[in-house]
Amino acid sequence: LLLLESQGRLLEKSELLNRLWPGSFVEEVSLAHAISQLRKALREGTDGASFIETVPKRGYRFIVPVEVVGPKSQETTSRVTLAVLPVENLGAGADHEYLAAGLTEEFIAVLGRVDPEHIGVIGRTSMMAYKGTTKSLAEIGRELGAGFLVESSIRGEGGRVRITSKLIRASDQVLIWSASYDSEPGSVLEFQRELSTAIAQQVQVRLSPERLDGLARRQTRNIDAYDLYLRGRYFWTQLSPVTTRRALEFYTRATELDPDYALAWSGLADAYSASPINGDAPPLRIWPLARDAVAHAIGAAPNLAEAQTSLGFLKFWLDWDWVAAETAFRNAIALDPSYSVAHRTLAIVLSHMGQHKAALSAAQCARELDPLDFVHYALSAQVAFNARDYPAAVELARRANVLNPEFWVGYYQLAQASEQLGSSDLAFDALQKAGQFSGGNSKAIALRGYLLAKLGRGGEAREVLNTLEAVSRERYVPPYATALVYTGLGQHDQALDWLDRAYHAHDVHLVLLSVDPKWDAFRSDGRFLAIVERCAFTGEATMSVAMEGRRE
Repeated sequence: LLLLESQGRLLEKSELLNRLWPGSFVEEVSLAHAISQLRKALREGTDGASFIETVPKRGYRFIVPVEVVGPKSQETTSRVTLAVLPVENLGAGADHEYLAAGLTEEFIAVLGRVDPEHIGVIGRTSMMAYKGTTKSLAEIGRELGAGFLVESSIRGEGGRVRITSKLIRASDQVLIWSASYDSEPGSVLEFQRELSTAIAQQVQVRLSPERLDGLARRQTRNIDAYDLYLRGRYFWTQLSPVTTRRALEFYTRATELDPDYALAWSGLADAYSASPINGDAPPLRIWPLARDAVAHAIGAAPNLAEAQTSLGFLKFWLDWDWVAAETAFRNAIALDPSYSVAHRTLAIVLSHMGQHKAALSAAQCARELDPLDFVHYALSAQVAFNARDYPAAVELARRANVLNPEFWVGYYQLAQASEQLGSSDLAFDALQKAGQFSGGNSKAIALRGYLLAKLGRGGEAREVLNTLEAVSRERYVPPYATALVYTGLGQHDQALDWLDRAYHAHDVHLVLLSVDPKWDAFRSDGRFLAIVERCAFTGEATMSVAMEGRRE
């Protein structure tokens, strides 16, 4: 940037050193290395290209004409980006680690709602990657594109908790504001409002009373319920079957202590709604529980982005009312444009509705809001897969796997996209890891059987069918899994029989029929079209109809 801004003018080495490393002693060799790296990035020397001139013993000059493309818009210049660093637990004890993680998440959520038009907040997953980092604040700011950083710590002192926060300008690490709060256990809840208000005032953003009232209503007044909610969030974000069960336990206890606690009901609804997908829970058993939790969340706080997102999630996966799902997700985004999960879930529903361009855009928005969230990348791979852009799906799945090498969905996405590209070895390697980390999820097992069948290894594919049958004697196995293996074997009648069973079981995996290329051979089949029509994805399914089908 210094070279570009000074185009045509000699930048002395001393000036460069002082501006790049202010207040630090850095030898000229570091500057020379930086220039070398820059030249490499610019591919100097390729076809005689030359951008940076070295003036011996003096400095450097950028010799290529620079064009400034238009002025910054008012929107750009009036909006700042905040990065809330993970709250550091300083002597508060290991039992307060969940509190530090929960406060981090709450600060991000609250600040994201303060004034979305003027303050953008980096998502939680991206920020938690900096927990315990040795990187400087300037490095973090550059990596995230953040203009300001919020740095906080929590310390236990006797029976009290002291929370210290600082607002720092990333470009020069100037301390803009700092404050310490001594809280009794029952007053920690007030801290989010005080902190968000103080930071917003420091960056000269005017807050409306209506916005502040909304923030005040976000949390419970019951400190024990809040404690349980934070524990539930801590376990839920680990995305494993075991921790999901722990999350359900804590969320349930939080709602028992405060029956009007919308965030706890929203968390409970998400955990229920996701369990048929991530853990093969029986949809007909889970469906009424998820609906009840969503109803409580919406009833308690209809203008909470998390509650609206939970409603959309239920509408898409269980109610099969995709129009209502899209409406709920868009309502959530309107309430909190910084809530990246709402953008991601909107991308999923748009993708299944065949609106691929809009879906890809929504998925990209989620990744930009929280660029280190591995779930965003894994589900963006699904969106790209549905759009038949298999190379993009592979790349996005690989990024998910880099961000979290133990997240099974990333490997599953890599496997199904690789199969479409003819890379069967890569697909099987990815499926092996998907099976290892998924806790026996039927999707990984069924896709392996499908791939074996497509490669002509029918005997091994039938062994997978035997495995699914054996597992079904002990727990619920989605009928869709068996149907998929029969599809790979080319036994269409058997596949359709199992899809019919899937409909009567209200198998959530039937939503895949609308776009998944593995079902392309069925798209002119009358029985297949009848099953899709009965699912009525663009209308509302009812539990009574599904239960009726189950009795049949």
